[in-house]
Amino acid sequence: MTSTTSDPWDEVGSAGVVASQGLVLSDVKLTSGDVLSQVHVVYETYGRLNDRKDNAVLVCHALSGDAHVAGWREEDARTAGWQPGDGTDWSPDHAATGDPDAAPASAPKPGWWDPFVGPGKTIDTNRYFVICSNVLGGCSGTTGPSSVNPETGRPYGLSFPVITVEDMVDVQAALVEDLGIDRLLAVVGGSMGGMQALSWARRYPTRVASCVAIATTWRLAAQAIAFNEVGRTAILGDASFRAGDYYEHGVPRHGLAVARMIGHITYLSDESMHEKFGRRLRNRDEHAFGFVTEFEVESYLAYQGKRFTERFDANTYLYMTKSMDYFDLAEGSPSLADALAGIPVRFLALSFSSDWLFPTYQSRELVDALRCVGAEVSFAEIPSPYGHDAFLLEPEQQHKFVEPFLARVLVDERTKGGGVR
Repeated sequence: MTSTTSDPWDEVGSAGVVASQGLVLSDVKLTSGDVLSQVHVVYETYGRLNDRKDNAVLVCHALSGDAHVAGWREEDARTAGWQPGDGTDWSPDHAATGDPDAAPASAPKPGWWDPFVGPGKTIDTNRYFVICSNVLGGCSGTTGPSSVNPETGRPYGLSFPVITVEDMVDVQAALVEDLGIDRLLAVVGGSMGGMQALSWARRYPTRVASCVAIATTWRLAAQAIAFNEVGRTAILGDASFRAGDYYEHGVPRHGLAVARMIGHITYLSDESMHEKFGRRLRNRDEHAFGFVTEFEVESYLAYQGKRFTERFDANTYLYMTKSMDYFDLAEGSPSLADALAGIPVRFLALSFSSDWLFPTYQSRELVDALRCVGAEVSFAEIPSPYGHDAFLLEPEQQHKFVEPFLARVLVDERTKGGGVR
């Protein structure tokens, strides 16, 4: 549904209920030289691939994300009591009991980028065929350290080989090929997802028309690597970690929660934390004069840490952060510009003014290198108080850059292919 008003957010819809799909790959060779004999890939798709197969957009998720980018998972909808009305229209009004007077079931949680992907939204599923897969090394269906090693019948744990962003992209490329798509219209991602998008442009330059890199970097700076290392140290130092072999004993909750607390601080900004928490106390009027949780910000971080341990794998956290540390778009070349020379991909880079984890200067380094080699690149720094998390919290701000960029690339691709069709 395309908005007919001046405000694109007046008429937008949900991507609806979507079922996860799977693909099995054999003998996946990694950057390290190791080979995974079998890789299961979990992915979701939205919209319809047109007859030309020229409207496919791959969305890449960040560190703690998964394949569920928009709408509602079918299994979550069923658990919440939703049922399809006419076979396509899911609604809480169609309760599993069949009783029309029954109270509507609560809505399941939508996808992690639901405000950004769906009918009439920035990545419009009425126009584009959207693909999102859980990355290699993840813990949401795609093979990772928590998966069962087919050779031992036990979870890999730390026997899982170290992976890179490039390895994630190679698995995505195999998935796209399996879907019968020769060339993607765009690869879009924020944070670690942006690293994947950039890697696509360098690794498969003829298989992707454009790259949208949001709140990301072409390589981590020392400060970001340092925060990752502190998080990993918290996990490795947890007595429940058991050298990564904890699956039969219980997750190392303390270490993983601390790692998430540290990471979450880097996703926010000083301004947003002050606005949200200030120095307010929680459930008390004066200081406790003890080492207890008393400030609202402390309670918030403890909550975030606890919730994270309920849905994420500690080993996966180690592998994901290490893959980000290793990422360097210029690796193997004398300079970033040399690495990007001759790549026929169009780029859109977006940064946020208060993002101190991946600050704007890093996006500018990328943009300057692209301009140096004559690449087509657009760039904007978006004013936002939300820090690194702005790529998830500022859909409207990003819409005015991403929506016309994708539309323009689609028209130009079809023109090059023999006229606008």
